[in-house]
Amino acid sequence: MNINPALVEEIAPTGRLRASINLASTVLAFSYTDSAKLAGVTIDLSREFARRLGVSAEFREWGNPGDAFQALVEQQADVAFLAVDSKRAEKVQFTAPYVQIEAGYLALEDSEFHRITDVDREGVEVLVIETSAYDLYLSRALQHASVRRFPTGEEAFSALLQDRPGRKILAGVKQALSQDMKREGGLHMLPGSFMAINQAVALPRDCSCEARELIEGILSDLVNSGFIAESLAKHGIEGVGVVAAGAIPYEAVSTPQ
Repeated sequence: MNINPALVEEIAPTGRLRASINLASTVLAFSYTDSAKLAGVTIDLSREFARRLGVSAEFREWGNPGDAFQALVEQQADVAFLAVDSKRAEKVQFTAPYVQIEAGYLALEDSEFHRITDVDREGVEVLVIETSAYDLYLSRALQHASVRRFPTGEEAFSALLQDRPGRKILAGVKQALSQDMKREGGLHMLPGSFMAINQAVALPRDCSCEARELIEGILSDLVNSGFIAESLAKHGIEGVGVVAAGAIPYEAVSTPQ
């Protein structure tokens, strides 16, 4: 594949592809012990993007999605791996999604929550990771329940465990909630999901059409070749759907609403 060197320079102006990695999304990225042992789908994608562009990959790691997003906005990174959201799309561009993840609710076993329709009521607190995709969504969608934000998922989970009246509920990616259930007894996940989270590659807002099309083309090839599905399987990630290239048009995920 012959790539225009000018496009490589635009995408990776430092000669390295600086990838902004959100470690709060453990479905897509995690660290065994340190930066040298980063793993996950977004790590594999970063390295493959860099390889095809003929540069090295450099990782900028963040503990929450807001910082990962801001790093791209402030030009501390060249690409980021984030959930698509119309508010974020005011400051960055998104490719078409490459995977879709479901978000659900986790509650105390003896709480009043049994169905998703039980959540949006007066006096209910929905616990979220601050600036996560579901925080952004629920802040717009909930009409009666309030959203309470935490810097990390661990802090949000701790707040749920301390909820003796049973009026708090934890929102999150279903795989992460399942792990929480394994750590503590007396919890149950509500059936179904309240949103589908489309994960995409985020690019700078001023990225040229040609540069974006290059990244889109590489991503499409990685979807169609089975690279992403193989990466998910390699890291033991289940319940994540690979989105067929072009299944969701670019305009539907990147145009500010």
